[in-house]
Amino acid sequence: MGCRGWRWLALWWTHFFLLWRTTDGQTRYSIPEELKQGSVVGNLAKDLGLGLTEIFDRKLRVASEAGKQYFSVDAGKGELVVNDRIDREALCAQSASCVLPLQVVVEEPLQLFRVEVEILDINDNAPRFPSNEITLEIAESTVIGVRFPLESAIDPDVGSNSLKSYTLSKDDCFNIRIKEAAGGRKVPELILSKVLDREKKAVHKLLLTALDGGNPVRSGTAQITIVILDNNDNVPVFEKTLYKVQISEDAAEGAIIVQTKATDVDDGQNGEIEYSFGAHTSDAVRSVFTIDSKTGNIFLKGKLDFENTSNYELDISAKDRGSPRMEGHCIVHVEVLDVNDNSPEIIVTSHPKPVREDSPNGTVVALLSARDLDSGNNGKVTLQLENKSKFALKPSFSQNYALVTNGVLDRENVSKINIEIIATDSGTSSLSSRKIIPVIITDVNDNAPVFSQKVYNVYLKENGVPGSILYSVSAYDEDFGENAKISYSILDSKVQDVSVSSYKLKVFQIQVQAKDQGSPSLSSNATVHVFILDQNDNAPAVIYPSSAVLGSLSHQRMPRSAKAGHLVTKVTAVDADSGHNAWMSYRVAEATDASLFTVSQYTGEVRTKRSVSEQDDSSQRLLIEIKDDGEPVQSSTVTVSILMEDGPHEPILELRQKAAEPSTKTGRITLYLILSLASVSVLSLVTFLILAVKCMKSSRSSGSCCMRRSDCEDYKNPNRNLQIQLNTDGPIKYVEVLGGDMMSQSQSFRSCMSPMSEYSDFTLIKPSSTTDFKEVISVLDASLPDSTWTFESQQVSEHTLMT
Repeated sequence: MGCRGWRWLALWWTHFFLLWRTTDGQTRYSIPEELKQGSVVGNLAKDLGLGLTEIFDRKLRVASEAGKQYFSVDAGKGELVVNDRIDREALCAQSASCVLPLQVVVEEPLQLFRVEVEILDINDNAPRFPSNEITLEIAESTVIGVRFPLESAIDPDVGSNSLKSYTLSKDDCFNIRIKEAAGGRKVPELILSKVLDREKKAVHKLLLTALDGGNPVRSGTAQITIVILDNNDNVPVFEKTLYKVQISEDAAEGAIIVQTKATDVDDGQNGEIEYSFGAHTSDAVRSVFTIDSKTGNIFLKGKLDFENTSNYELDISAKDRGSPRMEGHCIVHVEVLDVNDNSPEIIVTSHPKPVREDSPNGTVVALLSARDLDSGNNGKVTLQLENKSKFALKPSFSQNYALVTNGVLDRENVSKINIEIIATDSGTSSLSSRKIIPVIITDVNDNAPVFSQKVYNVYLKENGVPGSILYSVSAYDEDFGENAKISYSILDSKVQDVSVSSYKLKVFQIQVQAKDQGSPSLSSNATVHVFILDQNDNAPAVIYPSSAVLGSLSHQRMPRSAKAGHLVTKVTAVDADSGHNAWMSYRVAEATDASLFTVSQYTGEVRTKRSVSEQDDSSQRLLIEIKDDGEPVQSSTVTVSILMEDGPHEPILELRQKAAEPSTKTGRITLYLILSLASVSVLSLVTFLILAVKCMKSSRSSGSCCMRRSDCEDYKNPNRNLQIQLNTDGPIKYVEVLGGDMMSQSQSFRSCMSPMSEYSDFTLIKPSSTTDFKEVISVLDASLPDSTWTFESQQVSEHTLMT
């Protein structure tokens, strides 16, 4: 490694270790230009207070506002390293300060850091002249001390590395002088120090050297050839050596910039002046400006752009027409004034992520920044939202903003929100721009499933096959994804703390629950009323004569003196079905003498068709068939054996005789009977009064009243349909108490008393769904003689709904 290499390395380490700092809450580093790729700038993770694991976990990344990615982060060490060649002169030209702003973004939570990297100049450019060959024509009559301005050398470096001095090779007639021009520019001037003698030396060749202040010093040279001419010994002189003008960047083409003027004291052609740009004026300047060769007026030829070039220096030459031609120079400094001709730009530093609809106010959605290429107030930008109902902009620093939530979000109402952001600069005629930022609202489980109906009515025939479809219910959840997936279940409904599955009911209800798959899950319930429709699946059951239940034959007695219409007995049957399926009809299927007996089709009463004659057999046999009204028809039969008796052996005479014989037992039975009948009468009266009052109240509100269950009150009063009926038809007397409603098991109480019985006990029996008719009859038979009591009970067919 040479001396130059060691000096460069020492300079680099000096800048690296001594020139980095953090100011105003921002991290700042200083590095020399032209560092090798992979060179360490600084420990970014440490300076930002981040751990090494956070670099990967929080997805740290670096974005350069300059456009090109000059730096990157070593994820393993947390160091900011050089990613590409950095040429300070290409980035900042000859600006005194060259700073590259970086934006460091980390996520979870979203944060933005601003890092500035100052690029320090190194002496990597030697001064150079616009041309390596400079030719001057000087009259030999030129007086001593005349100055000939030369074109300055150019050194892109700045500070101590920039151009510092000029030297001239030794010549007796000329020497060099350095002049400070505007902006600190050093202009060399060639000074005539001795009278020229063309005859002695017609051409002078000098070597002009430009030196910078770097270490080591760099230099550039130009060869000056001076041709000595005769006669025209006065140089055109400008009124000003430096013209300063300002022009707005929106000036129209053809506008006059400035008028330069030079004079020549010579006469004739030696005093006629022609204006032009300097020989080494760049094409870029010539494309923007033009000069009138006769008047020296400079005009605008092309478009000015402050953001591209804010200053121009024009080298103007004035030449006379003498021989040799004399030339004078001046400098025109053109300052371009900024106008507000650039719209502000909105930059999304961190693209928005989906936002939960239950996010609290202030949740950061995205990071934004604003930029305007104009300067001053024209470049100051403010951001605002078109609609501020759901979001807000929170300013941070240096025209950087955080887009945050500022209201209640509802994905079910709007799942995607396009946020329109307006950027406006502070210029006199302000300019603005707009940007749409789409934000996705993600779902949370904030909606419970909703059934299409709160209550469903289902009508189901009994005896259904287990596992068959009963009904379909549906629910809808306004949420999305798993939160909207619904599962259905049946809640175990209970009646008096007992599950409905243990009952056999006509009507029952099921609670169906719809539950989503969210976390936590939400649910709602719907009620399904199941109405069990009866099927004719029960044949009529004979409950009187009671002996017919236990066997197939019932023995009855009747006197031979019986006339036509005499009530022999009454066949009573019940059907466990309901409605038409429980309507029963009676008929005589077979008879010993079909002309003697008949049975009532609807009551089952067996009566004589005619008077009994002496020729009739004393033993008659009837086969009575009971049919229901269902489809298909169900039927059953009972055989009644009738024994005809003569004279005092008739049951009625015996009853009268026994009734005429007072005894303690019959007196007690009579007392019980009276008390029972009185109780029934009082109960009937109270029931009728209650029903009358309810009917009056109901008639006032609805205009209708009924003694049976009605549609409007089916579920209000389970005990209102109570009917008490006292039947005294024929020789058999009985009392019926009927009650029940749709939501409970129908009940029927009937106690039948026969005048042929020698007992007068009154008995009430309350059947239940589990009572067997044989058990009832066996109870009766255990306490009473045959033919004394009849018992009727109506049951409701019940089936448990299976799914």
